[in-house]
Amino acid sequence: MSEPKASTTTPGDTYKGWLFKWTNYIKGYQRRWFVLSNGLLSYYRTQAEMGHTCRGTINLATANIAVEDSCNFVISNGGAQTYHLKASSEVERQRWITALELAKAKAVRMQLESDDSGDDCSTSSPPPAGQGGGARNSEVQSTLRTLGSKVEDLSTCNDLIAKHGSALQRSLSELEGVRLGGETGDKIRQVTERATLFRITSNAMINACRDFLALAQAHSKRWQKALQAEREQRVRLEETLEQLAKQHNHLERAFRGATVLPASQASPAGECKGSVSGKGDASDEDDEIEFFDAMEDVPEFITVPADPKYHKRSGSNISGISSEMGMDDQSLDEQSLASNPESPQSQEVEPVRKRRTRIPDKPNYSLNLWSIMKNCIGKELSKIPMPVNFNEPISMLQRLSEDLEYSELLDKAAKCQSSLEQLCYVAAFTVSSYCTTVHRTGKPFNPLLGETYELDRLAESGYRSLCEQVSHHPPAAAHHAISERGWTLRQEIAVASKFRGKYLSIMPLGSIHCIFEKSNNHYTWKKVTTTVHNIIVGKLWIDQSGEIDIVNHQTGDRCHLKFAPYSYFSRDVARKVTGVVTDEGGKAHFVLSGTWDEKMEFSRVMQSSRGGENGAEGKQKTVYQTLRARELWRKNPLPEGAETMYYFSSLALTLNESEEGVAPTDSRLRPDQRLMEAGRWEEANAEKQRLEEKQRSVRREREREAARTANSTEDAVIEDSITDSPLKSTHQDNYKALWFERCEDVATGEATHIYKGGYWEAKEQGSWELCPDIF
Repeated sequence: MSEPKASTTTPGDTYKGWLFKWTNYIKGYQRRWFVLSNGLLSYYRTQAEMGHTCRGTINLATANIAVEDSCNFVISNGGAQTYHLKASSEVERQRWITALELAKAKAVRMQLESDDSGDDCSTSSPPPAGQGGGARNSEVQSTLRTLGSKVEDLSTCNDLIAKHGSALQRSLSELEGVRLGGETGDKIRQVTERATLFRITSNAMINACRDFLALAQAHSKRWQKALQAEREQRVRLEETLEQLAKQHNHLERAFRGATVLPASQASPAGECKGSVSGKGDASDEDDEIEFFDAMEDVPEFITVPADPKYHKRSGSNISGISSEMGMDDQSLDEQSLASNPESPQSQEVEPVRKRRTRIPDKPNYSLNLWSIMKNCIGKELSKIPMPVNFNEPISMLQRLSEDLEYSELLDKAAKCQSSLEQLCYVAAFTVSSYCTTVHRTGKPFNPLLGETYELDRLAESGYRSLCEQVSHHPPAAAHHAISERGWTLRQEIAVASKFRGKYLSIMPLGSIHCIFEKSNNHYTWKKVTTTVHNIIVGKLWIDQSGEIDIVNHQTGDRCHLKFAPYSYFSRDVARKVTGVVTDEGGKAHFVLSGTWDEKMEFSRVMQSSRGGENGAEGKQKTVYQTLRARELWRKNPLPEGAETMYYFSSLALTLNESEEGVAPTDSRLRPDQRLMEAGRWEEANAEKQRLEEKQRSVRREREREAARTANSTEDAVIEDSITDSPLKSTHQDNYKALWFERCEDVATGEATHIYKGGYWEAKEQGSWELCPDIF
């Protein structure tokens, strides 16, 4: 699928996009976010600044726009402000010039209209030729003023007619009395004068009405003709724009084909609109990938009916198009729902309990960071005694359970008929687990050995999960989740972390497994590296970087995801993720693109081609031509007031909520964590030290017991002479997890902890005798 375009048009005549602005001779051109709206061009350092910090604004009504070369142009308002700008390509520069010229014309026209409406002394003289819209507006204003004066004349005549009519009526009444009394003389003359005045006023009224009616009729016809002409012109303009858009689309395709396919003329990925650079096929890790914009019309491609013999692992071009073309107008989840109308998701299930939506606000306690961190450089994070001031009031087990916030993606994947479609949803689920970390700079509590956490969401989402801390050094947690909607998720995550002074690197170790009951597809993948920047100075921020390979061990399908590290000098969108879904033979079927903190989209691959060597490193470029992109996943908005609640999501707010019947080792019952959530941080720090010392003393006792057992076993072996070599103890700590057992994973060959059962049965019976006393 295509990369986000450099500029976009939004409702309300607003044009937005990235441009390079000249700053100074040291920094040169720097990328800035420009917004064109209501005749004003404003710019910001990033899109996030739009709500609070504008770096500069220029009024286009008084500005001059000059083009310097193919990509550069200048906007100046006469010396006070001058912007030297550069677009990413000539096409992009022309788009901005067109938008700026239109916005300038509209701003000038609005200024003229404002001047005309505010000028009470304007005349109705015809406007000078060449003024266009401003001249027409002046004529309309003059006509309206003329009509207004005519209405005033009619009002005056109406008042006179009423006045003289009343006087005439009185005179006629008096004349009637005089006639009956025999007096005529002066009264008849008075009636004649008043009748004459009334006749004159009536004639004036009639003339004013005739003039008003003629003027209104004449201008009404002119306005109707003008309105009809404007409508016809708009229709013609829309048709012309549509034709131009189609021609531009064809020209872009021809340009791309001419510049990418020849080996000697392969264009860099950054020069094509909508291109995305990433890893290529699984068979060549040094390849580069370029994704073209989605195609709206695809009649030139062949569509063939489905045939199981040729649909899978076919090397022909037709297999890449296949009968799956029938889903172009339907998203994958819609296709899946259509194939299984009686799915559990189609039935709304009300939650059995109302979950909380708030926790106490985070207190504002000051802390001397450097006094704690200066002795920690180079040490492993899990071995550093950290106060709760750096924590958030949940444990690592609860943070691990947050991976299930978007479990509906796995629900949809379970309904997919095609393993390749299913892999798209699994990939989106993989990315979604990182979206909660974008603002979460607090460190979760390190779980105590034997600590557990259950997340029972059968009523709300159809799944329940269990986490247990199975090792303390190195720290490792096992997680098992099962859904009644046809999937199982399990993982063992060990965290290796290093503090480097300016940043903190967290490297999760271990594999994640997802198994679907219906198809028996078994997927595995690993997590990427999390980096916390500005530990000592500045505002903390988090980045995810690295690559993930999601493998279907049943079919050989694979999805390669690349999390691009943040770079100030990069022109790409921040937190970018790209990926390719391939079958066992390495043929690409879908491309994925998005950001790990917002959304993921997918596009079906229609054609792919490979160019020759590109650049000094000899890398090859793979070009994918795709259908229109469709959304796979989008992040849910944070709850209101999340900034004062550690930026917790709606699910995270409920994780530490008290719940009856849980195991005595559950993280909800951990006292230091509970005290911290309540805002009693001093007591929480004291309680945290008590729990850690208790854990250390229990560990020392366990090691002593393990040593005694090992010595007695070695003595027995020597005395009995039943072995050729001495028995060696691999670890002094003989701790065994309660609900998980260590074994070798069949799919990956790794040693891991797998859920052995019994927890939920123990909960139903309320039997927790085997649980250790850790709190």
